[in-house]
Amino acid sequence: MMAWRLLLGMLGGLLTMAAQAAVKVDSVRMHRAPDHTRVVFDLPDPVEHKVDVLANPDRVVVDLMDTDFNFDVKTLDAGNGPVADIRVGQHADKTRIVFDLKAAVRPRTNLLKPVAPHGWRLVVDLFDKDPPPAKTIPKPKASAEKPREMIVAVDAGHGGEDPGARGPRGTKEKVVVLQIAKKIYNMINNEPGMRAVLVRDGDYYVPLAERRRIAREDNHADVFISIHADAFTDARARGASVFALSNSGATSARARYLAKIANESDRVAGVYEEEKDDSNLLSVLADMRMSGSMAHSLYLGRQILQEFNGVTKLHGDRTTVEQAGFAVLKEPEMVSVLVETGFISNREEEGLLRSSTHQARIARAVTNGVKRYFQTHPAPNSYFAAQRRQQGDQYRIQPGDTLSAIARAHQVSEDALRAANNLNGDRIVVGQLLTIPGS
Repeated sequence: MMAWRLLLGMLGGLLTMAAQAAVKVDSVRMHRAPDHTRVVFDLPDPVEHKVDVLANPDRVVVDLMDTDFNFDVKTLDAGNGPVADIRVGQHADKTRIVFDLKAAVRPRTNLLKPVAPHGWRLVVDLFDKDPPPAKTIPKPKASAEKPREMIVAVDAGHGGEDPGARGPRGTKEKVVVLQIAKKIYNMINNEPGMRAVLVRDGDYYVPLAERRRIAREDNHADVFISIHADAFTDARARGASVFALSNSGATSARARYLAKIANESDRVAGVYEEEKDDSNLLSVLADMRMSGSMAHSLYLGRQILQEFNGVTKLHGDRTTVEQAGFAVLKEPEMVSVLVETGFISNREEEGLLRSSTHQARIARAVTNGVKRYFQTHPAPNSYFAAQRRQQGDQYRIQPGDTLSAIARAHQVSEDALRAANNLNGDRIVVGQLLTIPGS
């Protein structure tokens, strides 16, 4: 009798241990991207899993071994993707999740190790077999009758599994920067001679290298602007700033820190190995120096900083565009800047970033900065080059400018520049507005 009691006690202990060993799943998210649906299971520990694809009707079955499922999948929003319904069955040794589909998909899974702000995650991507064609802009063509438009790619940072920074009230960076990006998109498209494209237009993640490809290869962008809202360990920090790529290390510890956070986005979002950025920074920098893209990026950044004056507080030096190794800016054929619209970690600034009115002011400042850049550096055969030929242009003096350098940049003679502005010599003042005569 004693032996039976001992055996039963041991069995009870083993059953209890087995029950305790089951991994509890109580958080699931779903994001719809243009060409796939991503389902993410948050896990306290890694789990074994199996995926089966069934037809007639189309289904994807995911088995999570040794798990207890405590989440209501009916709360998930499948968007306009192929998922029609989700069913969950609890079995003795596993949880079975069945995705009923409107159309066949190609599933792929990725078990992700912990990276802040996430723990272990199992990612199930359901790729559309017939994805819609990507939204692209044909390569602009110019003629004597119709000068070409300048294309601006507006990139809302983070997205999907990568929420970005969080404010004291829980505001997610990925949400506010998309709202600001959409406002910039609309404003640019209401300006003559300019056309905008959104790199992402919803709550999904785009790998860093893919962002550049969408901008340059798909849409032939002249300018790339990545929109962010930074955070810092000191909650008192506040103010907007603009960054460009660096060819000699970060210009400050903060710039280095922000670049590190931004460059970890692929890891946070769970990017597949073949989608990771493998571009060589040294060759990119060499190409940018040869093409002048870096100098133009710095000039564009200064234009945006000037437009921010009176719109929002600026962080640090009001005229300096900081630089660091931001991966998303590593496209040699584009003028590229990253705009930090404010510190979401600052309670007051978080409130401003949530405000549609403040977002519109930020968007207008960015739009005006881009417009001023195109006016002062008009591309050949562009709308802005045609405008200059017809009526001349204006240029605001920047630190370090000389009259001869301004004349060369705008392809006019120094004498013509002096005559147009009633100058007797070469003396100019920072902030002074010069009229650039038509060539």
